[in-house]
Amino acid sequence: MTYYLLLAAAIGLELAATTTLKYSEGFTRLAPTVICCVLYAGCYICLAKAVTRINLGVAYAIWCGVGIVITALISAYVFKEGLSPAGIVGILLIVAGCIVLNLWGTSH
Repeated sequence: MTYYLLLAAAIGLELAATTTLKYSEGFTRLAPTVICCVLYAGCYICLAKAVTRINLGVAYAIWCGVGIVITALISAYVFKEGLSPAGIVGILLIVAGCIVLNLWGTSH
């Protein structure tokens, strides 16, 4: 269970870093740039620790899938960047893929 908490921390740090990336304006603003880099470093440290006990394919699929879905929602609601109907379908497919991978995609 501890390793899934590390994975959750990696996801949270990645989401914060990606959001801060937007505020860095292409790494032209110092404070958001530094914060972004520190958050990404923390993200990868937590992810590296998590994959010592969680199957790499599962951990990466969860990390990417959750990150993509929540980043798209942050983009739509915080930055008012809208989601098309096709984008919503894509998000649902990502969620479905993560569920399938977690339930049936790995052998033990």
